[in-house]
Order: sequence, then structure tokens, then C-alpha cells
Amino acid sequence: MAHPRMFDDDDPVLARVRALALALPDAAEKVSHGRPAFFTTKVFAYYGGALKAGGEWVQHPRSVMVLADPDDRAALVDDPRVFVPAYLGPSGWLGLDLDLERSDWDEVAELLDASYRRTAGARRVARLDGG
Repeated sequence: MAHPRMFDDDDPVLARVRALALALPDAAEKVSHGRPAFFTTKVFAYYGGALKAGGEWVQHPRSVMVLADPDDRAALVDDPRVFVPAYLGPSGWLGLDLDLERSDWDEVAELLDASYRRTAGARRVARLDGG
């Protein structure tokens, strides 16, 4: 059974995330588990996520989930905008709640860049660095 679609293509926050993610070398988008996923050979970001709290699912529909750099993880987890997503959290992934007007889009770009670097492979990272 297919997962229900959990996003709207007209979402302006998704449009910002999409533009940043697809600007990375060889990045593409697919729908995975009902959410946009950005990948090269491996997924480096998802738009939207959820966590289970007190036995209930808590949705974070306007968020970006990334594979956080281990050196930055502790500081990120302390941020009230950040959540540890279900399923992917134990593998180092974090979610960041987004708002079109209040989000720091440079920060979002940095998180996408870091996650891309952890998943894309040396050849793509070299292209990212201009090599």
C-alpha cells in the first residue's frame, strides 16, 4: 500500500527547501513515504517529518530532516526548533521546523550542505567544492 501524500507542491517553504537542495551537484527529488526526499545515490534530506511523543504521532509538516554532522548534533538538539525524528533519529538525523519568514535560510542551506557531504560521495563533494 502506498503512503499518502503528506505535502502540497504549492507550499512556499517547500519551494525554498527544494531550490536549496536541488542546487547541489546531481541532486534530485523523489517522493518517499509520502514526503519529498532529496538525494544523489542516498537521501540527504526530507521535507517534513514526525516523532512519537507520549504514544502519539506529532507531525512536523514544514520541516527539513537532515543527517546532522556529529560535531554539530549536540548544539542542534538543544535548539527548540529541532526534533529527533522517528525511525531516522537513532541514525543521526534531525529535523528543523521551518517558517517562511522567520527561518534562517543560510542556516538551512548549511544543514543541507553538511548532510549532502555525508551522503553524496567524494566525487560529488569535490564538484561542490569546485574541484
